[in-house]
Amino acid sequence: MTTMRFDDLRQYSDLLRARSGEALTVRFVEPRDAEALQNYFRALTISSRYNRFLGATRELPPSVLEDFIHIGEADRFSVVATMLVDGHEIIVGEARYAFENGSIEFGMSVDDRWQGHGIGKALLKNLECRAASFGADRVFGDTLRSNEAMIGLARKSGYAFTPTPGDWKLVRFERHIDVEPQDIPCASWRLAALSRQATMSSVAV
Repeated sequence: MTTMRFDDLRQYSDLLRARSGEALTVRFVEPRDAEALQNYFRALTISSRYNRFLGATRELPPSVLEDFIHIGEADRFSVVATMLVDGHEIIVGEARYAFENGSIEFGMSVDDRWQGHGIGKALLKNLECRAASFGADRVFGDTLRSNEAMIGLARKSGYAFTPTPGDWKLVRFERHIDVEPQDIPCASWRLAALSRQATMSSVAV
C-alpha cells in the first residue's frame, strides 16, 4: 500500500478531457457527495444499474453508500467523474477500486445520458494511472457476459478476457501494468508514485 496523504484530497484530482473536448474532473468521493452520488445511481437506467452491481437494485443501501464516501478504508477507494453544466458540478461517471495482493480490482459506470462521449475510456485510463502509482502489476474487473458496452470498452483498451472463477455469468477482463513512476501519464499520480518510490528508497537505505 502506498503512503499517500489524504488530508488534502484535491491534490489527487485529475483534469481530463471527454472526446468532444469537455473538461472532465476525476476526484475522490467526499462525504458531502452522498446525496448527489445516490441520486446518480437512482438516475441510471435499470440495465445500467444491473450491469454495475451485477444484480437488481434501485439505489445504494445505506451501508454501501457509507463505504463509498469513506475512502481509503481497507484500501478501497471511490471516485467520481464530474463536469460543469450551466455552472453546476454534475456526476457523469463513477468508479470504485480496491488494492490487494499487488492488483487493483475495479467497477465503474457512466451516466446513460453521457455515454458515447469518451468518458468511460478516460475514466478507465485514469484508473490505470492509479493502479501504477500503487505499484500494482495488474488491473482487472468482472462484468456480466451480456454487458456489451463494458466488454467493448475493455477490448478496445487492450484488456485480455478470461472466465471469472466460480461464476459462469461473468467474464473477467484484465491488463498487466508495467509503467515506471516517471512515465505515468496522470500528473497527480505520477507525483504520488515518485513520492512512494522515494519513501521506499529512503527506508531501504
